[in-house]
Amino acid sequence: MEVLFVGSECAPFVKTGGLADVISAVPKALAGQGVHIRVLLPAYPALEKLAAKAKEVIRYDSLMGGPARVVEVKAEGLDLLLLEAKHLFDRPGNIYLGPDGKDWGDNAIRFGALCIAGADIAEKGAGRWKPDIVHVHDWQAGLIPVYLRQRGCNVPCIVSIHNVAFQGLFDDGLLEKLGISPSYFTPDGIEYYGRISFLKAALVFSEKIATVSPTYARELMSSEFGMGLEGVLQTRRTDLSGILNGIDLDVWNPETDPALPAGYSVRALKKKALAREELARRFGLEAPKGAPLFCVVSRLTSQKGLDLLVDVLPDLTGRGAALALLGTGDKQLEDSFLAATRRYPGQVGAVIGYDEALSHLMQGGADAILIPSRFEPCGLTQLYGLRYGTIPVVSRTGGLADTVIDANEAALVAECATGLQFSPVTAEALANAIHRACDLYSQPQVWSAMVRRAMKHPVGWESSAKSYAALYADLAVKSGKA
Repeated sequence: MEVLFVGSECAPFVKTGGLADVISAVPKALAGQGVHIRVLLPAYPALEKLAAKAKEVIRYDSLMGGPARVVEVKAEGLDLLLLEAKHLFDRPGNIYLGPDGKDWGDNAIRFGALCIAGADIAEKGAGRWKPDIVHVHDWQAGLIPVYLRQRGCNVPCIVSIHNVAFQGLFDDGLLEKLGISPSYFTPDGIEYYGRISFLKAALVFSEKIATVSPTYARELMSSEFGMGLEGVLQTRRTDLSGILNGIDLDVWNPETDPALPAGYSVRALKKKALAREELARRFGLEAPKGAPLFCVVSRLTSQKGLDLLVDVLPDLTGRGAALALLGTGDKQLEDSFLAATRRYPGQVGAVIGYDEALSHLMQGGADAILIPSRFEPCGLTQLYGLRYGTIPVVSRTGGLADTVIDANEAALVAECATGLQFSPVTAEALANAIHRACDLYSQPQVWSAMVRRAMKHPVGWESSAKSYAALYADLAVKSGKA
């Protein structure tokens, strides 16, 4: 089965979040299920050298205001299709934001062009290759099902919602520029409170909808989590699937990770202590004795609940624990954590920014990772934590609820706990979870057993790959493509 993935980022080429990891990992995982995937991406500056060596398969004299082409190339175990359009994508810095930190003013046009290229490949092919199914990821690829419907092309589409909070909302005056008939701009179509919604377009016109955890799939149909799209999703209930994300077990492997001072495994856990010492040194911390070294690797936003962590730092430090934080985002939160490093010297350390290698060291060196998200479609950092024996302390929402087994009394007696969950998402509940973690850490045998179970917990793509393959097969049968 031939499948076209269309998305705005893909690791290791360009990454702003977990979406990039998923788009990179799924094609490799599905190769063993008889599914061949090609990934269509914009040729951002980071991909220019790769694109220069690639073979041209589609040429545009004018695509959204300038010349463009699609090229094919293999890299990092992936079959890539790159959309070269320098007038749209040859820009420094963040792929979505300008130097002022705000969305590029022409994002609708930029990603509209990506959608046109995706629809062209679905309808006419790229060189000798043509997909049986198109899988679009998040709002940036959301117009593809509409373009195919307009053209009368029957290649089926599936859309994955990685985060419903990002919907791609734009002025309706762009309909003509985007090449969309006004007949689609209705409440039952792509219109969302008087604006164009790229994501709603995909939800309405794709044959199937997927999201990244079973709990998040259910949450999306509620007003609390649906972000105004719960009504659409309720009408598509029978077409909605929740399939857990996984992680690349080769990239995230504590036995072979070059970012760690020494590899370790379930059978050889003592060397994890070397990573702990190195982590403490890198963040200027006094490695705590008898208390956990917590870490946070996250975007600093209210969605991630990190304002609550600021509030409970007295609880954490009062227990003799320490915190190492890596992240960037809301300026007020950045300033709050930098101030905390001065207020709690030796106990709180923060690096504002993102460093992939440092994130690996943090997963290897910390005792526990804090993820107090208000909502979390799936989350990957808790999966990395499980893989590295760094106990996740998570809010009970979305994929966090689906992947971490809370260390309540029953789970401890049954010897199945892999982390801690808390609810509701409040400062008080987070503080209680931190105290619980400290209490468990003070019982070395209990903590060590939980670490070993966490490291054995399946976090790869094997099970989810089978679910995706089954979803594709069902879609192909129903569309007559099988």
